[in-house]
Amino acid sequence: MLDDSKPLFVAVAEQIEDGILDGTYAEDDPVPSTNELAAFLRINPATAGKGFNLLVDAGVLIKRRGIGMFVAPGAREALRQRRRLAFQDQFIAPLLREAAQLGISAEDLADMITKEVAR
Repeated sequence: MLDDSKPLFVAVAEQIEDGILDGTYAEDDPVPSTNELAAFLRINPATAGKGFNLLVDAGVLIKRRGIGMFVAPGAREALRQRRRLAFQDQFIAPLLREAAQLGISAEDLADMITKEVAR
């Protein structure tokens, strides 16, 4: 459920982000409490809290004193933009570098992608 290749609190934050992106948590909706999420994932509440704090610091979640954490207005689109940039850096740029080394033209690469999507 959580990605073991990164710190646990980062994986917690990404899980909440995924829920925002897939519509599980809409803007202005509450997210599970630190204790609820920690119990569900069987992790230390402090670790879950650290993940939530990453999202608060990034403006994805807002704290409402006494009632919990909520998805910030505009969070979904901000996450999409941030992840698109990360996708470009992590996947597209290396793909283009490798294609250039192999002598694959942009047109050939586009054809390969189109064929793969059609499978």
